Amino acid sequence: MIHNPDRYQTLPLGVVIRRTPGATRWAKWAWKAVGVLPGAALADWRVMREEDGATEFHAATCPLELHGAETEAYLHGLSARVPSIYVVLRDSEMAERPLEVLLVTASPYEAQDYADSGEEMIEKVPMPEALVAWVRDFVEAHHEEEAFKKRRRDKTNIGKVEDGVGDPRIAQLSGVYRSPALARKGRLH
Repeated sequence: MIHNPDRYQTLPLGVVIRRTPGATRWAKWAWKAVGVLPGAALADWRVMREEDGATEFHAATCPLELHGAETEAYLHGLSARVPSIYVVLRDSEMAERPLEVLLVTASPYEAQDYADSGEEMIEKVPMPEALVAWVRDFVEAHHEEEAFKKRRRDKTNIGKVEDGVGDPRIAQLSGVYRSPALARKGRLH
């Protein structure tokens, strides 16, 4: 996909995932995306902090992409009580890296699309103030308000048209719902 560089920006965003002891005997650990790191370098489940049985990992760094055509979605996200980044995760086959970070997005609409599939987990992470400012600047530069256009009805009066009426294969009005092949053979009258 070719992007218009004037209406497209990207920023590397590190994803912080916290591991805590599981609440049940069936789940040894509970995993949750808890933060993002704007401008982060590449990482692969690097331990950042350990405290009271909880461990925070810089699990991955993904590009946060902003597209000029999606500014309405970004505005919707920025107007929330807590502006958030949505982290899209999927279960991994590796025990030491149980989640795969697929995507980070500032669009609640895109996050909803992933949530609808049911295959991914969506974590809502509060945006740091610097990231809020970056997204807001992008929206202010590229958002174009669409004027409301009332849909006009067609002038064609479809109420006068009756299917089958006027078909030369049908001899009488009561035959409208009869098979033309049977009517031709004279079996129906």
